[in-house]
Amino acid sequence: MKTLPTLFENNEAWAQAKEASDPGFFERHAGGQSPKYLWIGCADSRVPPNQLLGLDPGEIFVHRNIANQVHHSDLSMLSVVQYAVEHLKVEHVIVCGHYGCGGVAASVDGQRHGIVDNWIKPIADVAEAHEGELAEMDEAGKLDRLCELNVLAQARNLSRSTVLEDARNRGQKLEIHSWIYGLADGKVKSLQDPLVG
Repeated sequence: MKTLPTLFENNEAWAQAKEASDPGFFERHAGGQSPKYLWIGCADSRVPPNQLLGLDPGEIFVHRNIANQVHHSDLSMLSVVQYAVEHLKVEHVIVCGHYGCGGVAASVDGQRHGIVDNWIKPIADVAEAHEGELAEMDEAGKLDRLCELNVLAQARNLSRSTVLEDARNRGQKLEIHSWIYGLADGKVKSLQDPLVG
């Protein structure tokens, strides 16, 4: 018995439309993937990388977690990065956060949220490190800026990972990008020049 019939119907319509507009699409993609990009982003359902970048399946390798964190103890994220860098040979790693991130807000709201508090604690550390800058802003501006500072911190964390150090030692060309997505306008912007992986 089929559950969630609307989702199956949506999938059927999408697959038919995709095959009609690009005959052989699925057959070609079944043979393997060779994306040029790795996306490390927030798990927020409003930030779907393929759609907001206008990319088809197979064009971007994706890892998502709450508040786009790069923890050196996160074996899931590190495994994704290693596979993308060493096997897929991606050329660009994009760390993308978004304005209005609930994980960022929760990291500094002084409330208990459960196990996630351990996950987002590094964001509170970023806020503390930039306390002077953030203190001069209103609440909305402070949270927006903390979303940006979090992305920059995670891109730095990524650049210092053993996977990226090994890539540098091999002479592999790789850029790390720090981006932020606006929920209110649907636009992505770069926060700084790419770091060389």
